[in-house]
Amino acid sequence: MPTVRAATVRDGEVAVEEHPDPEPGAGELLVRVCAAGLNGADMLQRRGRYPAPPGSPPDILGLELAGEVAARGPGAERFSEGDRVMAVVGGGGQAELCVVHERAAMPVPEALDWLPAGGAPEVFATADDALFSQAGLEPGERLLVHGGAGGVGTAAVQLGRAAGARVTATVRREEARPAVEGLGATAAIDPDGFADHGPFDVVLELVGAPNFPANFDALATGGRIVVIGVGGGPKLESFNLLGLMGRRARVMGSTLRARPLEEKAMVTRCVERRVLPLLASGAIEVPVAETFGLDRVAEAYERFEAGGKLGKVVLEVG
Repeated sequence: MPTVRAATVRDGEVAVEEHPDPEPGAGELLVRVCAAGLNGADMLQRRGRYPAPPGSPPDILGLELAGEVAARGPGAERFSEGDRVMAVVGGGGQAELCVVHERAAMPVPEALDWLPAGGAPEVFATADDALFSQAGLEPGERLLVHGGAGGVGTAAVQLGRAAGARVTATVRREEARPAVEGLGATAAIDPDGFADHGPFDVVLELVGAPNFPANFDALATGGRIVVIGVGGGPKLESFNLLGLMGRRARVMGSTLRARPLEEKAMVTRCVERRVLPLLASGAIEVPVAETFGLDRVAEAYERFEAGGKLGKVVLEVG
């Protein structure tokens, strides 16, 4: 039986193991993976705290990939064999071969090399959906991005700037702040005391509950808070609903991984329309902090968890 090598989680550890070749079903593509980014969800899945959704490999990590179409399943017509594609997947992206539904795949812009392409789909889809589909960010509004040096943070800073918003980003490491400002933040600031820099129309929350009281203090009338990460903790001790009412504010949360195919396809079409032209023109970029070969996947995970990076950690697979 033909086999592929893949980043496999066993008892909280990540190593390369062999698995049977995946086979594309109806409407699906078999993608020969060239590069795959690491994300916070991979770290949670490694610890057993974020299982893969039904239909995705339960033990092969990876939520995003870029590669070439190796084969097509019955009825798949959107791409041809040899086409360069990238996608957000439910799991299995950090492998030599991965199955992707054609509606969840998008073309890789010619200007994008494999490594940045492998680190682009998840963070730009997450940021685009949160900022525009969920929060309705408008030109001229004031946007606060927490964790501005991370993968989603750097994507959100650039998309906010491209949309004409005034972007402030919280960045813990002082030495990384100039680079985040170079990506389009008007100001990259220390997370402590960020509410003093408000008010903000939209707050993109990637840390979680510890930031929430100050987020609310920093919110403008009619403002929106979008929660897309809770690495700092998920639970609030108290919340004043009167303040929410008085500000006519909205609080919303968003994830991508567990959404049904129909919704994932809609997110993908929005990325194709709003994000891919910016990547193709060079107006935005995918900062890659460090790359590792698939054989060094354990090192890649250690590097990600060590923090202190600007942008993405990416596996070079093919």
